[in-house]
Amino acid sequence: MNRDRLELEFLGTGTSSGVPQLRCGCEVCRSTDSRDKRFRTSAIVRYRGKNILIDCGPDFRTQMLRASSQDLDALLITHIHYDHVGGLDDIRAYCLGNTFPIYARADVIAQLREKLPYCFHPNPYTWVPLLEPHSIVDNVPFTLGDIEIRPIPIKHFKMPIIGFHIGPLAYITDCKTISDDQVERLRAIPLLVLNALRVQDHVSHLNLEQALALIERIRPGRAFLIHMGHDIGLHSRVSAALPENVALAYDGLVVQV
Repeated sequence: MNRDRLELEFLGTGTSSGVPQLRCGCEVCRSTDSRDKRFRTSAIVRYRGKNILIDCGPDFRTQMLRASSQDLDALLITHIHYDHVGGLDDIRAYCLGNTFPIYARADVIAQLREKLPYCFHPNPYTWVPLLEPHSIVDNVPFTLGDIEIRPIPIKHFKMPIIGFHIGPLAYITDCKTISDDQVERLRAIPLLVLNALRVQDHVSHLNLEQALALIERIRPGRAFLIHMGHDIGLHSRVSAALPENVALAYDGLVVQV
């Protein structure tokens, strides 16, 4: 692949409960369409020689076993909720004789130190994940190799979290609101990934209508929707009604830009 061409692999596109949802018999949860089977939201960005994981939820191990490549160089974390960090213990496979770099807001790193103290211990047990934390700040770019990454400040209801602007890609999940100045900074970006939880309104996530309205404001080259619950509807039915440059992402989908 061209070094300056970005590849994005969707490891998971579902909300915190996944799809099918436990103890649910709705038509989406009963669907035999593989695109309606969604692990918790996560993705790999492959760009300029780096393999960058975004979020590491409880399905991480299974996701990596079926990914097109298991190579990883670093992890970017959007926020502390379990469906985005619940698989961190399985990072141990990437810590053989070394630490594994993770990038997150300072408050997220502090909470991870409390929840997973053994991952940061100066004298760790054998065969535990050794996480090398790097604090990042809203709107302040940092680098991985020769890749510049800008944390995008957004709100998950009242909770400040971040998305990531990486080259031609903006990856935003669990967003409810985003400021006008951030919309301007993202305008006409080639590839936008954005959450759309369901059709009905939700207190802390964009619904489908709100996500489409935000996409219309940003006007990306292409947009893919993620972090979807079972009540978004059937993949085939929803896809048929979307604008031409917008699609529902699905687990295993690989796109390049």
